[in-house]
Amino acid sequence: MPKFVLMTKLSPESVRDSKVRRAMGRAWLAKVKSACPEVTWIAHYAILGPYDFMDIYEAPTIEAAHKVSLISRAEGAVSAESWQALPYEEFLGLLEEVEP
Repeated sequence: MPKFVLMTKLSPESVRDSKVRRAMGRAWLAKVKSACPEVTWIAHYAILGPYDFMDIYEAPTIEAAHKVSLISRAEGAVSAESWQALPYEEFLGLLEEVEP
């Protein structure tokens, strides 16, 4: 199943209170699981840099990945980007296929 990386940036106000943040995170995940039951979650990280969170998930279609991003934006993310990811070994297999 295709893998995706969701990069999310939140407003500063939404990360000031841990109880509020936890409740918002649970509500977001419940909406995603309800709207996209076919999505499988692999990992969730808080990160440093231009984004606040990185989620790794599997989705059977690009439409399902779009739903995850749309729900993130609808639930208050300042920005949400989903990037398709290819495991490194699969990348090397493709490279071998196109080598001259």
